[in-house]
Parts: sequence; C-alpha cells; structure tokens
Amino acid sequence: MEEKLYTLIIVTENNIGLLNHISVVFTRRHINIRSLTASESKIKDVYTFTIVIKMTEELVRKVAKQLEKIIGIFKVFVYEDSEIIHQELALYKLPISAIKSGINLEQIVRNHNARVLDIKEDYILIEKTGHKTDTQNLLKELQPFGVLQFIRSGRVAMAKPMKPLDDHLKEKEEAYDYI
Repeated sequence: MEEKLYTLIIVTENNIGLLNHISVVFTRRHINIRSLTASESKIKDVYTFTIVIKMTEELVRKVAKQLEKIIGIFKVFVYEDSEIIHQELALYKLPISAIKSGINLEQIVRNHNARVLDIKEDYILIEKTGHKTDTQNLLKELQPFGVLQFIRSGRVAMAKPMKPLDDHLKEKEEAYDYI
C-alpha cells in the first residue's frame, strides 16, 4: 500500500499527560509526527490535537482505533488533504538592512500575501499564512536578505463536510448512557 499524508484531528478532554499517551502510540509504531498543534475548541474543556503523519491507510486506521481507546479521547477523525482546509503560520525575522538593500522587499511581501508585523531598529518581522509550500517559497525568496530567524507552526485544519462536534460528543455520551 502507498503511504500518504493524513491529518488526524483528535478531540479530547483537557487532561494533564494526555499528549504523552498520544505520542506513545506513535512512538511504539515508529511513526514520525510531521506536525502537531493543540488548541481549545468552542466547547469548554474540550481540546483538539491536529497531527500530520505519512503512512498507509490501513496503518492510520489502526492508529486511530488505538487512540480512541485512550481515556480522555472522545473521537479521532482521519482526513486526507482533499477533505480538509488547512493552514500554517510562518514568521520570518530579517535584518533591518533588508529594507535598505535597494531590492523591493515590500513587493516580495505583497506578492506572497504576507504582512509586516513589526519593524524595530535592528530587524523586521514578517508573517505568512498558507500551506507549507507557500511559506517555503517565501523563505527561499527572503534568503538573500539574510534571514535571522524562521519558524513555522503546525497545521491547523477543519474538515470540509463535517457533522458538528457537539453531535459527535452527544453520540458518544448516549453510547455510554446505554451501557
């Protein structure tokens, strides 16, 4: 079977140590996590972990089932890139001399739909939101200016067609009530 990128959206309680339990599942199977983001959801004390991995469909389904057995995890959703809308955030710190270099830095920033966040005496800070290829392309174009620092967040994703999270949690609660 062919390996592909998958995005797992894991809906959890806000428990100390839960991230450790999640990472152990990947570590035991020697699966490299390519991106990980944790965030609160619209529901109080319910959090989401967005994890990007590259593996076969069969293995990703097994991992999702194993994750759902962990106490504190409500639901694990598995998506291919075509089923989600996703973004990443990148920050670029350049020396202030980049503005004075004669090359039109402002035009490069505009061409990439980025924005200047801060200008100080010794640096300029630029922000770019997009897919990994978008942020990498801007990085390549900024390299001649002498990039001082570069950092990119993990993936943030939402499914295109999706049942509301409240509905999934109600179904899970009803299943427990039934037992």
